[in-house]
Amino acid sequence: MIHNISYRAFVYGTENKEKVLESIKTLFPNSSPQIEETEGYYKNPVLILSNKIDKKSEIKDFVKKLSTLNVYSRKRILNRLEDKIDESGNLFLRFDKQRAYLGDLKVVDHGDSIHLKIKIAAYPAKKKVAIEIARKLFE
Repeated sequence: MIHNISYRAFVYGTENKEKVLESIKTLFPNSSPQIEETEGYYKNPVLILSNKIDKKSEIKDFVKKLSTLNVYSRKRILNRLEDKIDESGNLFLRFDKQRAYLGDLKVVDHGDSIHLKIKIAAYPAKKKVAIEIARKLFE
């Protein structure tokens, strides 16, 4: 159902890197993100934590986590699949960093989150096919 998952989270100067790493561990317990140092608009330090998950066992664990989402979150995703999947079959989701730190997965639209790009295993790799496969993940 899923080829791979890429994620990215920003750690701003006012945030604790260890807490953001812990948030990521809620989604991907075995992942060790790469850390890129950059600076924000006002020259403040920003870290970008990112990685790509392609091990079948880790993807399977992530799919299990998706099945624990509450009914509201699942319906929200299902209702917006058309907007959240691109023409190449990538599903884009965001999870709240603070809630993930507390062990709770909440799908959000704001930028201060853990950004996921989920490559749906669709044959042929078309949006319509990817939507149908993604639907099965959240129903």
